[in-house]
Amino acid sequence: MKSRHAVTVALLTVVCTMPAMAQDPVKTESAHYKILFENAAVRVLKIQYTPGSKSTMHQHPDSIVVPLSASKVRFHMPGGTSEEASLPSESATYMPAATHAPENIGTTPVDAVLIEFKTAKPGSAVLPTSRDNLTMKMLAEGPRAVAHRITAAPGFQEPAGSKHDYDQIVIALSALPIALALDGKPARTTWARGDVQFIGRGVAHETKNTGGKPADFVLVSIR
Repeated sequence: MKSRHAVTVALLTVVCTMPAMAQDPVKTESAHYKILFENAAVRVLKIQYTPGSKSTMHQHPDSIVVPLSASKVRFHMPGGTSEEASLPSESATYMPAATHAPENIGTTPVDAVLIEFKTAKPGSAVLPTSRDNLTMKMLAEGPRAVAHRITAAPGFQEPAGSKHDYDQIVIALSALPIALALDGKPARTTWARGDVQFIGRGVAHETKNTGGKPADFVLVSIR
């Protein structure tokens, strides 16, 4: 009986600790995480923490974070340790799957876009290192995706029917002078800083810089 009781206690301990280790921040931390886009392959979240705010322990799969403001964060880990990180504005970091509880220890808000990769393993698409009329500065690279800061020249355009064999996520850094039409639908022409647009692999699209001046955005290309 004592042996059976010990096993029961051990099982209950595991079960009771599992939810804390598998929390979805969108469900438990809705003040800090909101869904901007989701499909079977990716989930894009808006992250916002005011100075001094923190969250409970939760999980993320492999992901790329793109801060839109400079901030400083302490990540509390399940084992009681912690790590601090400075997040420069308009940078990017590839992060393996992790469980943590972030805390904004800086004097400025955390304002970021997080791209979570939902597939069981990375894809195999070959990602370009250069493209016509685009200046590409690599910000982050991992097994699943690459993030570039892009400057689109005034002459940048992709003709109607253009397709790629990889997914793309556009993150606007300003009011972009970019017209983007997906699958023959009316073009998107209005962008604000932090706006996100998903372009699926194999989806026909048309893109054009309509402003007569360079346009800056972050482009995450997913294998």
